[in-house]
Amino acid sequence: MIACAEHFLPGNDAEPKPDDDVVSSLSKTLGVQAITTDDLGIASKDFGGLKFVKPLALVRPYTTDDVARVVRAAGRSPTLTVAARGNGHSINGQAMAEHGLVLDMRSMNELVQLVRINGAPYVDVSGGALWEDVLKRCVSEFGLAPRSWTDYLSLTVGGTLSYAGVSGQAFRYGPQTSNVTELEVVTGKGETIVCSKTQSPELFFAVLGDLGQFGIITRARIVLQEAPHTVRWIRVVYSEFEEFSSDAEWLVRREEGESCFDYVEGFVFVNSDDPSNGWPTLPLDPQQVFDPIHIPPSAGPVLYCLELALHYRHSDNPSRVDAVVDGLLGRLRFIKGLKFQVDMGYTEFLLRVKRDEEHAKINGVWDAPHPWLNLFVSKSNISEFDSEVFKKILKDGVHGPILVYPLLRNKWDSRQSVVVPESDIFYIVALLRFSPAPPKGPSPQLLVEQNRQILQLCLAKAFDFKLYFPHYHSRQDWINHFGNHQWSRFVERKTAFDPMAILAPGQKIFSRVPQPYSFTQ
Repeated sequence: MIACAEHFLPGNDAEPKPDDDVVSSLSKTLGVQAITTDDLGIASKDFGGLKFVKPLALVRPYTTDDVARVVRAAGRSPTLTVAARGNGHSINGQAMAEHGLVLDMRSMNELVQLVRINGAPYVDVSGGALWEDVLKRCVSEFGLAPRSWTDYLSLTVGGTLSYAGVSGQAFRYGPQTSNVTELEVVTGKGETIVCSKTQSPELFFAVLGDLGQFGIITRARIVLQEAPHTVRWIRVVYSEFEEFSSDAEWLVRREEGESCFDYVEGFVFVNSDDPSNGWPTLPLDPQQVFDPIHIPPSAGPVLYCLELALHYRHSDNPSRVDAVVDGLLGRLRFIKGLKFQVDMGYTEFLLRVKRDEEHAKINGVWDAPHPWLNLFVSKSNISEFDSEVFKKILKDGVHGPILVYPLLRNKWDSRQSVVVPESDIFYIVALLRFSPAPPKGPSPQLLVEQNRQILQLCLAKAFDFKLYFPHYHSRQDWINHFGNHQWSRFVERKTAFDPMAILAPGQKIFSRVPQPYSFTQ
């Protein structure tokens, strides 16, 4: 049963429209109840806070059948579209549907079921489940956990699988899309299909990283492993990008069986005492102090931090943990005296960004606009990117993290719809701005323009790069993003699984194909 659908209907003196009739029909045939006016805003905005689009209706489905019925109903209308909205963390309106139907997938968050296949553990979870809930349930009930994460876990499973899902474990296990073995999907035709690498593989690979274009993920089967008890969390500081990147690449390229950290990330920060962008952002504990006396005189306007973590269990000998950490750190060329470390529980570590969220809400920046920029940049271009972007355009910071760390292309499956640079090693670059809203902070338009400046520089220098969370405004830009071969494949998949272009209109890749009006149930 669908929980609720609230629609924005014309006034009493307006002539009813076919799309309004579709919503009215859905309300009657599926037992839909209206929701309060206070709830409607979530369908018109997202975390980016840059776009506000009015839908025709907000629908809260409880079952996969509910989702399929809504998609089929949209297909019977002349122009109606459907957008699946997870926890609303898109940046540029990707989960919106102007005068369309927005599915609030959070209402489908109940399923967390352990499955064993040939002794190997997996978990079946709803597409609308939050990763933080999956973590807590798996660890507390099964002593197990997924292998690959995102940094922020208040995201839905279906949402991250529609992009990739990247964090510090991706160098070893690949993105989250490489750690799912089965999906239940509602296609743009309103068909419900269970798919995997061997069952309907065309749909399985198409949906992973598809930007929501080919289907709505209602269930995913995720690979699990034994959950560690504790994490040693470490940050070490560099003044030279070449040493930082070389050490990061050495760590992520360690062969299986060799000692290595379980998590490798990195970020850029300002070489100053700026409390939002500089030295004070480094310590991991209130008792720790960043002493700038250790910074060499040759250091530039920005510094670099490798962020590392080693998992261990209560049964592990502490001296062995120390030996592994010391052995790995001994090979790195960070600034001596600028190392910070703490030990904490595994779940606490994975939920570390939750504390930042609470702090941002207190300071009023969580609900401010977030003109973020996320890129994948080839290893061959990352040094020049550092010189031109980190050291010049962003030398004063972004009032939030500037992530930069290497990923291995061989951990990404080219059969999936996500696209990455051609090089064997490429870097994720994420500008995660948390600037106060004007007048305390810069206008969002200025920050959007800064993003445009960075992208124009990448294009002018012919960098091998791809947007992660892409948002383009022309068909040619989308073709350039995918490349001719992968664009042709993308179009073929759209034709096969969503031929009327009903799904994910907010991405602005395809236009809805008009259809004759029909009330056929």
